Amino acid sequence: MSRDPRHDILFQPVQVGPKTAKNRFYQVPHCNAKGYMKPQGDAAQRVMKAEGGWAVICTEACSIHPAAEAAPYAEKRLWDERDARDLALFAEACHGGDALAGIELVHWGLAFSNRSSRAIPLSPSPHVTHYNWDPVVARGMDKADIKDVRRWQAEAAKRAVDIGFDIIYVYVAHGLSIAQHFLSPVINRRTDEYGGSVENRARLIGEMLEDTKDAVGDRAAVAIRFAVEEITGPTGITMSEEGQAVVELFAELPALWDVNVADWQWDSGTARFDAEGHQEQYVSWVKQKPVNRWSASAASPRPIRWSRRSSAASSTSSARRGPPSPTRLFRKR
Repeated sequence: MSRDPRHDILFQPVQVGPKTAKNRFYQVPHCNAKGYMKPQGDAAQRVMKAEGGWAVICTEACSIHPAAEAAPYAEKRLWDERDARDLALFAEACHGGDALAGIELVHWGLAFSNRSSRAIPLSPSPHVTHYNWDPVVARGMDKADIKDVRRWQAEAAKRAVDIGFDIIYVYVAHGLSIAQHFLSPVINRRTDEYGGSVENRARLIGEMLEDTKDAVGDRAAVAIRFAVEEITGPTGITMSEEGQAVVELFAELPALWDVNVADWQWDSGTARFDAEGHQEQYVSWVKQKPVNRWSASAASPRPIRWSRRSSAASSTSSARRGPPSPTRLFRKR
């Protein structure tokens, strides 16, 4: 039976930074309940997709340091050489199936309470942790903490490339990433160059992207997983404010934009509750890459530009716009 020509593009190769994906079948990062505890089982499960013809296979979120761990959940981690050895099985399995291997690096920030390492969780500003219902408050980070997080990201990225990964992620999604916590106008109450205006709150994202690019050079592609909308109304991260600002500030930094909405109930809804393509209303515009057409307020029509070495932007909060009228497409039973 002949193939519908509309689908031909799915079988065409595509360039992702210095790497070439043989087709458009791309398994984005997702959990499978094996994590760091069952590396052989994880590699065996993922390689089935590679053997089936998929071009890119990604890990789940992978912790970059013991100061950010997700116990009791068995998420991936890349803390030391033992973790590197286990994750190498994943990359080797993907390559054996003629697929590229991607890894989603993360610092969990205030998402979890570090039940195992007992380290005090980190946050842009003091804030209760999000998961496990533990009575734990993450401490506000100082500049040394920010430097540590950036260094941990770069070290993990280099380690990942050394063991064979082809695509390295900066994770800014699902309410689970320190970079997304800095972007949040609810969580981030800082008054320095990392707080206030959307440019300042996005600063750590740009720094982590550039740190990751510097760490991997031309040996791997750098991707970003970014939630353009939290669907919490005008007080949270919105498509019309933070979403557009981040895309325009950093449009050309990553080789690949992997965009979605937050939190999990919005991104991972089943067909029982969410219609096919329900995220399109939030993410389709990203393909247009509207670089430098966004401004912090209608009264200030200046373009915003990212520079790691530029002086700090104003820490004054920009005026919050109204919500982009999000509507979840429920199918009632």
